[in-house]
Amino acid sequence: MQNLTEIEAVIFDLDGTLVHTLGDFQVALHRTMADLDLPPVSDALIEQTIGKGSEHLIRTLLAHQINRPEVKGVGQACPALSVDALFSRAWLRYQHHYLEINGQFADVYPGALDALEALAAQGMPMACLTNKPLAFAQALLKEKSLAHFFGPVFGGDSFERKKPDPLPLIKTCEALGTHAARTLMVGDSSNDAQAAHAAGCPVVLVTYGYNHGHRVQDTPAAAWLDTLADLPERMNATGR
Repeated sequence: MQNLTEIEAVIFDLDGTLVHTLGDFQVALHRTMADLDLPPVSDALIEQTIGKGSEHLIRTLLAHQINRPEVKGVGQACPALSVDALFSRAWLRYQHHYLEINGQFADVYPGALDALEALAAQGMPMACLTNKPLAFAQALLKEKSLAHFFGPVFGGDSFERKKPDPLPLIKTCEALGTHAARTLMVGDSSNDAQAAHAAGCPVVLVTYGYNHGHRVQDTPAAAWLDTLADLPERMNATGR
């Protein structure tokens, strides 16, 4: 594991890192597609598409659904059946459904609470940085009794750009008052790693999250953890 002896703060991703939210996404998106009279979207495709923000999620799934054979024929006769034409309504319906069920079909990953409690006991400053819209993230953290662990909480709509752009990490480090090189990013995907590398932050990745259908161990990182419960010990083992 890369030397993390000088870590002064930790930034956590949310979906796929702290909370298993796939069930929430599935329910909200199934209801959204039904509202649009589109076929149900596959759960596997939802899992592979999570992570780059809700707008990207909706647009990607809409493009997939309207290109299905049973829908494409209708679309050829109806020019209004396009991603751009459907997006506004889909976004509104998705927001409605997601806020209605936010956290009901989600669970905190085993080991996540242990890690947060151990780091908090050490006095480690922590922030949460996700591509999920801020209102969704704040409500989920509150619902799962995790909000009190974090100082700054930022979502995909908090800054001009989202992860994998480094800007959100740079801004989160500024909010924490720490230098990027001494601020650890903990995530579950190449998005988190790419943003961290570009921002100059060390990064640790969990192996159980949502990495667009790819093995996260193939993404460069300081370490890959099967459970967050190992994080405090691994950090202490480096000399902290």
